[in-house]
Amino acid sequence: MIEFKDIAKIYPGNQVAVEDVNLTFEEGEFICFIGTSGSGKTTCMRMINRMNEPSKGQILINGQDIQSMNPVELRRKIGYVIQQIGLLPHMTIYENVVMVPRLLKWNEEKMRATAEDLIQRVDLPLSYLDKYPSELSGGQQQRIGVIRALAADQKIILMDEPFGALDPITRDSLQKLIKRLQKELGKTIVFVSHDMDEALTLADKIVIMDKGHVIQFDSPENILKNPKSKYVRDLIGEEKINEAKTSFNTVETIMLKNPVSINQDKTTYEAIKLMREKRVDTLFITDQDQKLVGVVGMFDLSKMGRQVKPVREIMVKPEYIHRETKIKDAVRAIWQLDIRNMPVVDDENKLVGIVTRASVVDTIYTNLWGEEEDSQDNPEGEDHA
Repeated sequence: MIEFKDIAKIYPGNQVAVEDVNLTFEEGEFICFIGTSGSGKTTCMRMINRMNEPSKGQILINGQDIQSMNPVELRRKIGYVIQQIGLLPHMTIYENVVMVPRLLKWNEEKMRATAEDLIQRVDLPLSYLDKYPSELSGGQQQRIGVIRALAADQKIILMDEPFGALDPITRDSLQKLIKRLQKELGKTIVFVSHDMDEALTLADKIVIMDKGHVIQFDSPENILKNPKSKYVRDLIGEEKINEAKTSFNTVETIMLKNPVSINQDKTTYEAIKLMREKRVDTLFITDQDQKLVGVVGMFDLSKMGRQVKPVREIMVKPEYIHRETKIKDAVRAIWQLDIRNMPVVDDENKLVGIVTRASVVDTIYTNLWGEEEDSQDNPEGEDHA
């Protein structure tokens, strides 16, 4: 737990950077500070590891005042990722990753195992540990910057606009990566951003700041549904506020039930026959317990010619979403993956429905324009059914 108690940062000449900040972050939360330039967001984050010292108030980590801690030891317990990445060019990737564990006097076996585990978690090959930073792309270097912050098993990770200099595709990929790692490893991440889309995508809680003051601190859903001021509304944008009317509903409200599926032990011939009967070009593959295990398309089957095999031999790993997934996240996944149909599973990974691109479009259309267009097309309220 991280607590800000009556925190202020005042520079010489009575220049107030931050004032009256009172916040509590729970363990395992993803917190995003956002605001315009000079709002105090970075100042607040950097006070957590005492790179900025507060002028007033207290910051507590698990109940302990950080002013009572040695600042160097404190920083070694807190991961830190910056936009410039900061990899040392004369060191290998492995040496960069284990910098803090080495300072903490970990043995070589533990450091190597940690580095190998982490680099695989960010989808890079083990051989990259022996490369130098200049041999990696900007996105790959940023992945190394992320795992370096995780290498000493710090519970708190600070991230200062880490993806701001990257291209949109790389940035989106890294956003998904850091959110996945945060959930898998149970880290508390404090993230600074100037991008509201990024904050809404990543954060469990958002701190909106202006002129050194906290304007609103809440979940993305509550901020979208109940912006506290005109400043917050302007920062979010009216379009996102309108979308929030339905986007935070779960996909259960729009999914189609009983999607066409076939057991993994059925043959390719039976799969083609079922596709023809149901007039679909994709089949979801399940096991004996109706758990989703794969997907197969008409083109995959057509490549088989007259060969007959169990569908499990040609199915591919499916992309899917949970029934508790918010519509906004389903929209994002469908567009990013460029697919038309997204299967929906329950807590036991059983196939329970499907979200189609068409159903998502209908939802967005109805939410944003449906009522307005209905009233324009039918001003008298007449029923033309």
